[in-house]
Amino acid sequence: MPMHNPPHPGETLRLDVLPELGITVTELARHLGFARPHLSRVLHGHAPISPDLAVRLERAGIGKARVWLGVQTDYDLWQAERRVQPVIEPFPQHA
Repeated sequence: MPMHNPPHPGETLRLDVLPELGITVTELARHLGFARPHLSRVLHGHAPISPDLAVRLERAGIGKARVWLGVQTDYDLWQAERRVQPVIEPFPQHA
């Protein structure tokens, strides 16, 4: 079943994880060794969760890296499918 407008994974971090942990963006950035301005961009959906951030989240006990990257990929694909794309014909099938 296709997903309907999946949330940016940063939104999940901002709205669900931070309150659950009871910490601020600054505290999370410091704990992960991540620049606060960049983490803030991720949390507000303006930057993707990178493999490095996903690994750091996993090491901090905040989910699995592959899950974070999978959610990011789902979000990216959904967005790409809704952007104007060129018309591309499939290759003919070879016998």
